[in-house]
Amino acid sequence: MSRTSLSRTLWSRFAVTAAAALLAVAGCSAPGADKDSTGKNSSGPIKIAIIDAQSGQLSSLGAWELKGAKLAVEEWNKAGGISGRQIQLDVFDDQGDPTVGTNLARKIASEGYIAMIGTAESAVTIAMAPILQQNQIPNIASGQSPGMVALKSPFLFLNGPTSTTYDETLAKYIVETKGVKNIAMITNNGSYGKGEHDAFTKALAARSITPVADQVVTTDQKDFSAALTTIRQKNPQIIFLGAEEVESGLIVKQARDLGITATFAGAAPQGTPVFRDTAGVTAVEGTLVSTPYMSNDLNDKTKAFAAAYKAAYNEDAELHGAKAYDGAQILLNALKSSNVATGKALADAIRATKRDGLLGSFAYDGTGVGIFATTIGTITGGKLVPAS
Repeated sequence: MSRTSLSRTLWSRFAVTAAAALLAVAGCSAPGADKDSTGKNSSGPIKIAIIDAQSGQLSSLGAWELKGAKLAVEEWNKAGGISGRQIQLDVFDDQGDPTVGTNLARKIASEGYIAMIGTAESAVTIAMAPILQQNQIPNIASGQSPGMVALKSPFLFLNGPTSTTYDETLAKYIVETKGVKNIAMITNNGSYGKGEHDAFTKALAARSITPVADQVVTTDQKDFSAALTTIRQKNPQIIFLGAEEVESGLIVKQARDLGITATFAGAAPQGTPVFRDTAGVTAVEGTLVSTPYMSNDLNDKTKAFAAAYKAAYNEDAELHGAKAYDGAQILLNALKSSNVATGKALADAIRATKRDGLLGSFAYDGTGVGIFATTIGTITGGKLVPAS
Protein backbone atom coordinates (compact mmCIF):
# COMPACT_ATOMS: atom_id res chain seq x y z
CA MET A 1 0.00 0.00 0.00
CA SER A 2 1.34 3.43 -0.88
CA ARG A 3 2.04 6.06 1.73
CA THR A 4 -0.83 8.16 0.34
CA SER A 5 -3.31 5.24 0.47
CA LEU A 6 -2.28 4.42 4.03
CA SER A 7 -2.83 8.04 5.09
CA ARG A 8 -6.27 8.04 3.53
CA THR A 9 -7.19 4.80 5.30
CA LEU A 10 -6.04 6.08 8.68
CA TRP A 11 -7.92 9.37 8.16
CA SER A 12 -11.11 7.53 7.26
CA ARG A 13 -10.90 5.40 10.41
CA PHE A 14 -10.29 8.50 12.52
CA ALA A 15 -13.27 10.27 10.98
CA VAL A 16 -15.58 7.32 11.68
CA THR A 17 -14.36 7.09 15.28
CA ALA A 18 -14.79 10.85 15.80
CA ALA A 19 -18.29 10.80 14.32
CA ALA A 20 -19.29 7.94 16.62
CA ALA A 21 -17.96 9.85 19.59
CA LEU A 22 -19.96 12.94 18.63
CA LEU A 23 -23.13 10.90 18.28
CA ALA A 24 -22.56 9.42 21.71
CA VAL A 25 -22.12 12.87 23.20
CA ALA A 26 -25.26 14.12 21.44
CA GLY A 27 -27.25 11.27 22.98
CA CYS A 28 -26.23 12.23 26.51
CA SER A 29 -28.53 14.26 28.74
CA ALA A 30 -27.71 17.81 29.75
CA PRO A 31 -25.73 18.14 32.97
CA GLY A 32 -27.94 17.56 35.99
CA ALA A 33 -30.62 15.80 33.91
CA ASP A 34 -29.45 12.19 33.55
CA LYS A 35 -32.04 9.79 32.18
CA ASP A 36 -32.87 6.30 33.38
CA SER A 37 -33.73 3.26 31.26
CA THR A 38 -37.25 4.56 30.65
CA GLY A 39 -35.93 7.78 29.13
CA LYS A 40 -37.18 10.11 31.85
CA ASN A 41 -35.01 12.58 33.73
CA SER A 42 -33.75 11.03 36.96
CA SER A 43 -31.68 13.89 38.37
CA GLY A 44 -31.62 17.66 38.40
CA PRO A 45 -34.59 19.87 39.30
CA ILE A 46 -38.17 18.70 38.73
CA LYS A 47 -39.63 21.28 36.35
CA ILE A 48 -43.21 22.37 37.01
CA ALA A 49 -44.88 25.31 35.28
CA ILE A 50 -47.51 27.57 36.80
CA ILE A 51 -49.51 29.48 34.20
CA ASP A 52 -52.03 32.16 35.15
CA ALA A 53 -52.93 35.77 34.51
CA GLN A 54 -50.16 37.71 36.21
CA SER A 55 -51.31 40.92 34.49
CA GLY A 56 -54.67 42.38 33.48
CA GLN A 57 -58.10 42.30 35.13
CA LEU A 58 -57.80 38.67 36.23
CA SER A 59 -54.32 39.07 37.72
CA SER A 60 -55.62 38.76 41.28
CA LEU A 61 -56.53 35.14 40.50
CA GLY A 62 -53.01 34.48 39.22
CA ALA A 63 -51.43 36.14 42.22
CA TRP A 64 -53.45 34.06 44.68
CA GLU A 65 -52.75 30.82 42.84
CA LEU A 66 -49.03 31.51 42.61
CA LYS A 67 -48.79 32.23 46.32
CA GLY A 68 -50.64 29.07 47.31
CA ALA A 69 -48.66 26.81 44.98
CA LYS A 70 -45.34 28.45 45.85
CA LEU A 71 -45.99 27.96 49.56
CA ALA A 72 -46.47 24.22 49.02
CA VAL A 73 -43.37 23.88 46.82
CA GLU A 74 -41.18 25.77 49.27
CA GLU A 75 -42.30 23.47 52.08
CA TRP A 76 -41.26 20.42 50.07
CA ASN A 77 -37.95 21.95 48.98
CA LYS A 78 -37.07 22.85 52.57
CA ALA A 79 -37.76 19.23 53.52
CA GLY A 80 -35.37 17.97 50.83
CA GLY A 81 -37.56 17.93 47.75
CA ILE A 82 -38.59 14.65 46.11
CA SER A 83 -36.15 11.74 45.80
CA GLY A 84 -33.37 14.18 46.66
CA ARG A 85 -34.33 16.57 43.86
CA GLN A 86 -35.56 20.14 44.25
CA ILE A 87 -38.79 21.29 42.64
CA GLN A 88 -38.38 24.12 40.13
CA LEU A 89 -41.60 26.18 39.87
CA ASP A 90 -41.49 28.59 36.93
CA VAL A 91 -44.16 31.27 36.41
CA PHE A 92 -45.71 32.21 33.06
CA ASP A 93 -48.24 35.00 32.40
CA ASP A 94 -51.15 34.01 30.14
CA GLN A 95 -52.68 37.53 30.51
CA GLY A 96 -56.11 35.90 30.78
CA ASP A 97 -55.92 35.32 27.01
CA PRO A 98 -56.63 31.85 25.52
CA THR A 99 -54.30 32.51 22.57
CA VAL A 100 -51.42 33.40 24.86
CA GLY A 101 -52.26 30.32 26.91
CA THR A 102 -52.05 27.96 23.95
CA ASN A 103 -48.66 29.42 22.99
CA LEU A 104 -47.44 28.86 26.55
CA ALA A 105 -48.72 25.28 26.47
CA ARG A 106 -46.51 24.63 23.45
CA LYS A 107 -43.61 26.38 25.17
CA ILE A 108 -43.67 24.29 28.33
CA ALA A 109 -44.06 21.11 26.25
CA SER A 110 -40.91 21.98 24.31
CA GLU A 111 -38.91 22.93 27.39
CA GLY A 112 -39.29 19.78 29.45
CA TYR A 113 -41.90 20.71 32.08
CA ILE A 114 -43.50 17.54 33.38
CA ALA A 115 -46.62 19.08 34.96
CA MET A 116 -48.55 22.33 35.13
CA ILE A 117 -50.46 24.15 37.85
CA GLY A 118 -53.15 26.56 36.61
CA THR A 119 -54.85 28.24 35.07
CA ALA A 120 -57.44 29.93 37.25
CA GLU A 121 -59.32 31.09 34.13
CA SER A 122 -61.63 28.43 32.67
CA ALA A 123 -61.48 29.75 29.10
CA VAL A 124 -57.68 29.65 29.03
CA THR A 125 -57.55 26.18 30.57
CA ILE A 126 -60.02 24.87 27.98
CA ALA A 127 -57.91 26.33 25.15
CA MET A 128 -54.68 24.81 26.50
CA ALA A 129 -56.06 21.36 27.35
CA PRO A 130 -55.74 19.69 23.91
CA ILE A 131 -52.06 20.66 23.63
CA LEU A 132 -51.30 19.47 27.15
CA GLN A 133 -53.14 16.22 26.50
CA GLN A 134 -51.26 15.66 23.25
CA ASN A 135 -47.96 16.14 25.08
CA GLN A 136 -49.13 14.14 28.12
CA ILE A 137 -48.56 16.96 30.62
CA PRO A 138 -50.82 16.62 33.68
CA ASN A 139 -52.55 19.89 34.59
CA ILE A 140 -54.14 20.78 37.93
CA ALA A 141 -56.39 23.76 37.25
CA SER A 142 -58.42 26.16 39.39
CA GLY A 143 -61.32 26.99 37.08
CA GLN A 144 -64.78 25.66 37.80
CA SER A 145 -66.53 25.65 34.42
CA PRO A 146 -68.20 22.30 33.55
CA GLY A 147 -66.73 22.91 30.09
CA MET A 148 -63.40 21.74 31.48
CA VAL A 149 -64.89 18.42 32.51
CA ALA A 150 -66.64 18.08 29.14
CA LEU A 151 -63.23 17.87 27.45
CA LYS A 152 -62.73 14.44 29.03
CA SER A 153 -58.97 14.85 29.10
CA PRO A 154 -57.24 12.24 31.29
CA PHE A 155 -54.54 14.85 31.98
CA LEU A 156 -56.82 17.61 33.34
CA PHE A 157 -57.65 17.77 37.06
CA LEU A 158 -59.54 20.38 39.11
CA ASN A 159 -58.42 21.56 42.54
CA GLY A 160 -61.96 22.52 43.52
CA PRO A 161 -65.61 21.78 42.74
CA THR A 162 -67.29 22.62 39.44
CA SER A 163 -70.06 25.18 38.97
CA THR A 164 -72.53 22.29 39.19
CA THR A 165 -71.64 21.74 42.85
CA TYR A 166 -71.39 25.43 43.72
CA ASP A 167 -74.74 26.32 42.21
CA GLU A 168 -76.74 23.25 43.20
CA THR A 169 -75.79 23.97 46.81
CA LEU A 170 -76.70 27.64 46.39
CA ALA A 171 -80.06 26.98 44.71
CA LYS A 172 -80.99 24.45 47.39
CA TYR A 173 -80.27 26.96 50.13
CA ILE A 174 -82.09 29.87 48.46
CA VAL A 175 -85.20 27.93 47.44
CA GLU A 176 -85.55 25.17 50.01
CA THR A 177 -84.01 26.71 53.14
CA LYS A 178 -84.96 30.36 52.66
CA GLY A 179 -88.13 29.80 50.57
CA VAL A 180 -87.20 32.42 47.94
CA LYS A 181 -88.55 31.94 44.41
CA ASN A 182 -88.36 35.45 42.95
CA ILE A 183 -84.83 35.23 41.54
CA ALA A 184 -83.05 37.19 38.79
CA MET A 185 -79.74 36.44 37.09
CA ILE A 186 -76.92 38.42 35.53
CA THR A 187 -74.02 36.47 34.03
CA ASN A 188 -71.31 37.13 31.46
CA ASN A 189 -70.71 35.34 28.17
CA GLY A 190 -67.24 33.97 29.02
CA SER A 191 -66.54 30.33 29.85
CA TYR A 192 -66.93 30.97 33.58
CA GLY A 193 -70.15 32.96 33.14
CA LYS A 194 -71.68 30.42 30.76
CA GLY A 195 -70.87 27.61 33.16
CA GLU A 196 -72.45 29.48 36.05
CA HIS A 197 -75.51 30.42 33.99
CA ASP A 198 -76.18 26.87 32.86
CA ALA A 199 -75.50 25.27 36.24
CA PHE A 200 -77.71 27.69 38.19
CA THR A 201 -80.61 27.65 35.72
CA LYS A 202 -80.49 23.83 35.76
CA ALA A 203 -80.56 23.82 39.57
CA LEU A 204 -83.55 26.20 39.57
CA ALA A 205 -85.36 24.19 36.90
CA ALA A 206 -85.02 21.08 39.06
CA ARG A 207 -87.07 23.03 41.59
CA SER A 208 -89.62 24.21 38.99
CA ILE A 209 -88.36 27.80 39.06
CA THR A 210 -87.68 30.10 36.10
CA PRO A 211 -85.70 33.31 36.72
CA VAL A 212 -87.80 36.48 36.51
CA ALA A 213 -84.93 38.10 34.59
CA ASP A 214 -81.95 36.50 32.85
CA GLN A 215 -79.47 39.12 31.67
CA VAL A 216 -76.20 38.27 29.89
CA VAL A 217 -73.39 40.82 29.58
CA THR A 218 -69.95 40.70 27.93
CA THR A 219 -66.75 39.94 29.84
CA ASP A 220 -65.29 43.39 29.14
CA GLN A 221 -68.46 45.40 29.84
CA LYS A 222 -68.26 48.30 32.28
CA ASP A 223 -71.74 49.85 32.13
CA PHE A 224 -74.53 47.55 33.30
CA SER A 225 -77.33 50.10 33.59
CA ALA A 226 -79.52 48.59 30.84
CA ALA A 227 -79.35 45.05 32.23
CA LEU A 228 -79.85 46.25 35.81
CA THR A 229 -82.80 48.44 34.86
CA THR A 230 -84.51 45.39 33.36
CA ILE A 231 -83.81 43.44 36.54
CA ARG A 232 -85.07 46.28 38.75
CA GLN A 233 -88.41 46.25 36.95
CA LYS A 234 -88.92 42.65 38.09
CA ASN A 235 -88.22 43.52 41.73
CA PRO A 236 -86.43 40.25 42.59
CA GLN A 237 -85.56 39.19 46.13
CA ILE A 238 -82.24 37.67 45.06
CA ILE A 239 -79.92 38.39 42.11
CA PHE A 240 -77.55 35.62 41.07
CA LEU A 241 -74.11 36.76 39.85
CA GLY A 242 -72.18 34.73 37.28
CA ALA A 243 -69.12 36.87 36.59
CA GLU A 244 -65.56 37.21 37.86
CA GLU A 245 -64.48 39.33 40.83
CA VAL A 246 -64.06 42.80 39.34
CA GLU A 247 -67.06 42.65 37.01
CA SER A 248 -69.31 41.29 39.76
CA GLY A 249 -68.17 44.09 42.05
CA LEU A 250 -68.98 46.71 39.42
CA ILE A 251 -72.42 45.16 38.86
CA VAL A 252 -73.25 45.32 42.56
CA LYS A 253 -71.95 48.87 42.93
CA GLN A 254 -74.05 50.08 39.98
CA ALA A 255 -77.09 48.14 41.19
CA ARG A 256 -76.99 49.90 44.55
CA ASP A 257 -76.60 53.25 42.78
CA LEU A 258 -79.81 52.43 40.87
CA GLY A 259 -81.64 51.76 44.12
CA ILE A 260 -81.72 47.97 43.82
CA THR A 261 -81.90 46.48 47.32
CA ALA A 262 -82.07 42.77 46.46
CA THR A 263 -79.64 40.32 48.04
CA PHE A 264 -76.88 39.15 45.72
CA ALA A 265 -75.72 35.55 45.53
CA GLY A 266 -72.89 33.72 43.77
CA ALA A 267 -69.94 31.38 44.00
CA ALA A 268 -66.15 31.65 44.36
CA PRO A 269 -65.64 35.23 43.06
CA GLN A 270 -68.13 36.65 45.53
CA GLY A 271 -66.13 35.36 48.48
CA THR A 272 -63.01 37.34 47.59
CA PRO A 273 -61.70 40.67 48.90
CA VAL A 274 -61.46 41.95 45.30
CA PHE A 275 -65.24 41.60 44.87
CA ARG A 276 -65.89 43.22 48.24
CA ASP A 277 -63.51 46.11 47.68
CA THR A 278 -64.69 46.79 44.10
CA ALA A 279 -68.33 47.00 45.14
CA GLY A 280 -67.80 48.48 48.60
CA VAL A 281 -68.34 46.86 51.99
CA THR A 282 -71.80 48.32 52.45
CA ALA A 283 -72.95 47.28 48.97
CA VAL A 284 -72.05 43.59 49.44
CA GLU A 285 -73.57 43.25 52.91
CA GLY A 286 -75.70 40.11 53.08
CA THR A 287 -74.36 38.58 49.85
CA LEU A 288 -74.78 34.79 49.81
CA VAL A 289 -71.71 32.79 48.77
CA SER A 290 -71.36 29.12 47.92
CA THR A 291 -67.83 28.11 48.88
CA PRO A 292 -65.68 25.07 49.74
CA TYR A 293 -63.45 27.26 51.94
CA MET A 294 -65.46 29.24 54.44
CA SER A 295 -62.74 30.56 56.70
CA ASN A 296 -59.08 30.45 57.67
CA ASP A 297 -60.30 29.58 61.18
CA LEU A 298 -62.28 26.50 60.14
CA ASN A 299 -59.92 23.88 61.64
CA ASP A 300 -56.31 23.25 62.63
CA LYS A 301 -55.22 22.71 59.02
CA THR A 302 -56.70 25.96 57.74
CA LYS A 303 -55.26 27.84 60.70
CA ALA A 304 -51.77 26.46 60.03
CA PHE A 305 -52.05 27.25 56.32
CA ALA A 306 -53.31 30.77 57.02
CA ALA A 307 -50.48 31.42 59.47
CA ALA A 308 -47.85 30.24 56.97
CA TYR A 309 -49.46 32.27 54.18
CA LYS A 310 -49.53 35.38 56.37
CA ALA A 311 -45.88 34.92 57.35
CA ALA A 312 -44.83 34.46 53.73
CA TYR A 313 -46.88 37.21 52.05
CA ASN A 314 -48.11 39.50 54.83
CA GLU A 315 -51.73 39.12 53.74
CA ASP A 316 -54.66 36.95 54.67
CA ALA A 317 -55.23 33.71 52.78
CA GLU A 318 -58.47 33.09 50.88
CA LEU A 319 -60.12 30.39 48.74
CA HIS A 320 -57.99 30.63 45.60
CA GLY A 321 -54.70 30.40 47.46
CA ALA A 322 -56.06 27.47 49.47
CA LYS A 323 -57.19 25.69 46.28
CA ALA A 324 -53.77 26.13 44.70
CA TYR A 325 -52.05 24.87 47.86
CA ASP A 326 -54.23 21.74 47.86
CA GLY A 327 -53.66 21.19 44.14
CA ALA A 328 -49.90 21.58 44.45
CA GLN A 329 -49.81 19.19 47.42
CA ILE A 330 -51.73 16.58 45.42
CA LEU A 331 -49.28 16.90 42.51
CA LEU A 332 -46.21 16.72 44.75
CA ASN A 333 -47.51 13.69 46.61
CA ALA A 334 -48.22 11.99 43.28
CA LEU A 335 -44.67 12.73 42.15
CA LYS A 336 -43.33 11.24 45.36
CA SER A 337 -45.47 8.09 45.23
CA SER A 338 -44.60 7.49 41.57
CA ASN A 339 -40.86 8.18 41.97
CA VAL A 340 -41.19 11.26 39.75
CA ALA A 341 -43.18 9.65 36.96
CA THR A 342 -44.11 11.61 33.85
CA GLY A 343 -46.90 11.50 31.28
CA LYS A 344 -49.70 8.98 31.75
CA ALA A 345 -48.00 7.38 34.75
CA LEU A 346 -48.01 10.72 36.56
CA ALA A 347 -51.63 11.38 35.59
CA ASP A 348 -52.56 7.96 36.99
CA ALA A 349 -50.67 8.76 40.21
CA ILE A 350 -52.57 12.04 40.59
CA ARG A 351 -55.86 10.24 40.07
CA ALA A 352 -54.91 7.73 42.76
CA THR A 353 -53.87 10.39 45.28
CA LYS A 354 -56.26 11.01 48.15
CA ARG A 355 -55.94 14.17 50.26
CA ASP A 356 -57.70 15.46 53.33
CA GLY A 357 -57.11 19.05 52.31
CA LEU A 358 -58.05 22.60 53.15
CA LEU A 359 -61.15 22.42 50.94
CA GLY A 360 -62.16 18.94 52.11
CA SER A 361 -61.48 15.34 51.16
CA PHE A 362 -60.14 14.92 47.62
CA ALA A 363 -60.75 11.69 45.71
CA TYR A 364 -60.57 12.04 41.93
CA ASP A 365 -63.06 10.33 39.66
CA GLY A 366 -62.68 9.65 35.96
CA THR A 367 -63.76 13.19 35.06
CA GLY A 368 -60.83 14.86 36.85
CA VAL A 369 -63.03 16.25 39.64
CA GLY A 370 -61.91 15.42 43.15
CA ILE A 371 -64.17 17.34 45.52
CA PHE A 372 -67.94 17.66 45.46
CA ALA A 373 -69.15 19.81 48.34
CA THR A 374 -69.58 23.48 49.25
CA THR A 375 -71.28 25.32 52.09
CA ILE A 376 -73.17 28.61 52.20
CA GLY A 377 -71.75 31.75 53.76
CA THR A 378 -72.90 35.34 53.94
CA ILE A 379 -70.87 38.53 53.88
CA THR A 380 -71.31 40.34 57.18
CA GLY A 381 -69.31 43.45 57.98
CA GLY A 382 -67.01 42.72 55.06
CA LYS A 383 -66.24 39.15 56.16
CA LEU A 384 -67.56 35.80 55.00
CA VAL A 385 -69.25 33.87 57.81
CA PRO A 386 -71.45 30.74 57.84
CA ALA A 387 -75.04 31.49 56.84
CA SER A 388 -77.81 30.64 59.24
